[in-house]
Amino acid sequence: MFPRRPGHRLATAAVALGLLCSLNTSAWAGARDLAHGHARITRVPSTAGSQTPLSGYAIRSTADVSDSASAVSSPGYPAKGWYPAGARSTVLAALLADGAYPDPFVSTNLQKIPKSPFQVPWWYRSDFTVTDTSQRTYLDFSGVISAADVYVNGRQVATTTDVTGAYTHHELDVTSLVGSGTNTVAFRIQPNDPDKNLTMGWIDWLQPPPDQNMGIVRDVLVRRGGPVALRDAHVVTRLAVPSLATADLTVRAQARNDSDTPVTAEVSGTVAGVAVTRSVALAAHQTKTVTFTPADVPGLHLTSPKVWWPAGMGGQPLYDLDLTASVVGTASDTAHQSFGIRDVQAPLNSDGARQYSINGRRLLIKGGGWSPDEFLRWDRTYAEDRLKYALDLGLNAIRLEGHIEPDEFFDIADRYGILTLPGWECCDKWEGQVNGDGERGEKWTAADYPVAQASMTAEAARLRDHPSVVSFLIGSDFAPDAKIEKTYLDALKAADWATPVVSAASDNSTPQLGSSGMKMTGPYDWIPPNYWYAKREGGATGFNSETSAGPDIPTLDTLRRMMTPAELDTLWKNPDLKQYHRSPSPVFGTLKIYDEALTGRYGAPKSLTDYVRKAQLAQYENVRAQYEAYGRNQTDSSKPSTGVVYWMFNSGWTSLHWQLMDRYLDQGGAYFGAKKANEALHIQYSYDDRSVAVVNNRHTSASRLTARATLFNPDGTQKYDQSVTDVSVKGDGAHTTALTLPTSVSGLSSTYLARLVLTDATGKEVSRNVYWLSTKPDTLDWAGTDWYHTPTTSYAELKGLTSMAQVPVTATASTTAADGMATTTVTVRNTGTDKTPSLLTDVHLVDANGRPVLPVRWSDNEVSLWPGESATLTATYRIADLHGSQPRVRVSGWNAVERTVPAGLPAPSAQLSSR
Repeated sequence: MFPRRPGHRLATAAVALGLLCSLNTSAWAGARDLAHGHARITRVPSTAGSQTPLSGYAIRSTADVSDSASAVSSPGYPAKGWYPAGARSTVLAALLADGAYPDPFVSTNLQKIPKSPFQVPWWYRSDFTVTDTSQRTYLDFSGVISAADVYVNGRQVATTTDVTGAYTHHELDVTSLVGSGTNTVAFRIQPNDPDKNLTMGWIDWLQPPPDQNMGIVRDVLVRRGGPVALRDAHVVTRLAVPSLATADLTVRAQARNDSDTPVTAEVSGTVAGVAVTRSVALAAHQTKTVTFTPADVPGLHLTSPKVWWPAGMGGQPLYDLDLTASVVGTASDTAHQSFGIRDVQAPLNSDGARQYSINGRRLLIKGGGWSPDEFLRWDRTYAEDRLKYALDLGLNAIRLEGHIEPDEFFDIADRYGILTLPGWECCDKWEGQVNGDGERGEKWTAADYPVAQASMTAEAARLRDHPSVVSFLIGSDFAPDAKIEKTYLDALKAADWATPVVSAASDNSTPQLGSSGMKMTGPYDWIPPNYWYAKREGGATGFNSETSAGPDIPTLDTLRRMMTPAELDTLWKNPDLKQYHRSPSPVFGTLKIYDEALTGRYGAPKSLTDYVRKAQLAQYENVRAQYEAYGRNQTDSSKPSTGVVYWMFNSGWTSLHWQLMDRYLDQGGAYFGAKKANEALHIQYSYDDRSVAVVNNRHTSASRLTARATLFNPDGTQKYDQSVTDVSVKGDGAHTTALTLPTSVSGLSSTYLARLVLTDATGKEVSRNVYWLSTKPDTLDWAGTDWYHTPTTSYAELKGLTSMAQVPVTATASTTAADGMATTTVTVRNTGTDKTPSLLTDVHLVDANGRPVLPVRWSDNEVSLWPGESATLTATYRIADLHGSQPRVRVSGWNAVERTVPAGLPAPSAQLSSR
């Protein structure tokens, strides 16, 4: 089976894929213009220093192209019947955009796509025009998966030996081949095998794409300039800590004479508003490093610098570097770079754990593991939406294990103050030399070392000026050996890398860097909430680089989008059945461990709806406990917690595990459990010692607080109530124990509810947290711990929740709109006449057809309300995401009577004027 050729309307494909593929606007525009092989021609200006990305490609399997490489890469070649591809596109991404296959995120459609079309090379060709051939022309690119022969106007300019590896950077001087008018560049892309190539693979995250992401996934730039090129411009900052009173800036750039005659270049510009200039004499084809330091430019010693901080700790100011190289008064090339001023340290503490500090202030890394789109389609809006979710969850970091995103990702992280921890991935060629038994990934050959070094050099140069990038992890599950470590470290040093380098994400070490200071002890599958409080294995001590309780079942809305009715039926009825949307790993193929715990704790599901509501309850309590345990222990004097990365933050496809939000950005128990746990000022229950703690993640201390704990039976009967006044807690992650719940309470049922409320000096509620607990705790078999979980030998008795009566919850909602954004304000109230609370009341913003409006950011959600209590919540979202509909609000929950109420915009004109 081979995908059908184009010739149908691309609009049909767009409708079929809908929001599922989430392709960016420029990719769609490129696809439209490339239809039927009529490529959009990229117009390249003559401006010195211009960098113009190719706008897209026509692609075709070499199995279907009998013409010579010279012919294919020549202007005017009739690429009839070729597929359109965007500027950054894998082969399969292009075919999906063209509608060649059904939506791969639904059911087992991905499994049905054959692999054979992607086991031969594919051609990528694109045309560009220039008018001024007196300027020099370069092709500048990375992101080729896995390797490519490169041709320009019928001539080969690079081979697969030269262009190999997803991260290696290439600059090809094609001046002599480029003529006035139309020019053609063609790439013959080789198939990818992440076990054999230093590229990208998917390990056990999701079902891998049949093309293994072969293609070009970053921009190919056409650069123009005069005889002298400016390259590698960057700024090394040194901030005075702890005073933050001064900062020294050192500017470096490479001035390269690409002409056959000697020249003198004038390199001038500004850095942080400070003027710099220097004359550089260059022999023919000579390169010199141009350096500006505070010693020769006193203005580069800044006083009262604007310091960059992570979100929640301060602002995110950025500075600019702008340089121009001129020859005889004419601009030859330019360079621009944004940068931030901040200091990052990450020493090992007395327990051997890595402890990060930013600008002299220690912080707990609270992060999630990032996944790109499965087909590596870049969509800036979609990426930004997910990073906004990270801020909404109170996270401060994202870990990228391989799949290191394009520049725009780090630009967004810089602007939002989200720390990033990029590094190489495990379990394939990257760790083939050091992998353990049973791991994939071939041993390295002599040819792999220069590719690895070039990859490290390129990524270091690309990432070093981003203040959001606070480390590079040169190993993941395994640390590199001495030779590979030296390869990486030499490249990092040459690139002026200034932030900490970590030997591995696991508890491993290398000869030069020493211990990683991190642990990778799991879990990756279900464990109970009390697991996180034990200072062992994956519990809240040290820096856990990837960990979670495994499955994260999406909302019912999402499940119905991604699975067939028959598949949904087996989801809740057959725990032993392999679930295609979980993982290709035999370890994580089923939901058996998770489902047994769900049944053991909450009772056997009675329907799909019952299964999903129990899943949301379980995921809320578990994710909350994970972040709360690490949050509480961060300032402990013994074995403190220093970092935790939820595995994973998101998924690259429609998944049943490892995600705080789903592929469509819908939010359920896992999301709101994390949001609750990471409140800036937070009251929480401790599963290990029954203490009620107040954790303060603000910088300033808090005082004159009142903490109240009340225990209820599931029917709402109150059995215990205690308040403690004048509670104080220091800042920067400190906690204080306000009170401890008694081990025995008269009349308390085996399943009970704990309501914790924190109020300030004025009586205003600043934190509320509701737990469902049991007098019979979950029991762990620590001796049976393996790499992915610790078995549970007996479960907490939470089946009493099923006895909770259904309660009426009313809702009123209204919406305002401005500047393309809408805010819906919802007031929900438990109007029940008895004592029963409404547990985990969920409010979903939906359109007129009942479909979730996404993405959306709620002020709070999944709230628990006692009779007479109300909560006012706000939802913020783009008006365009209503798709012309009026907003509505759907209220549901563990025991709330479901209802949907209107939340319309003030007038139809408000929608239209703001779109």
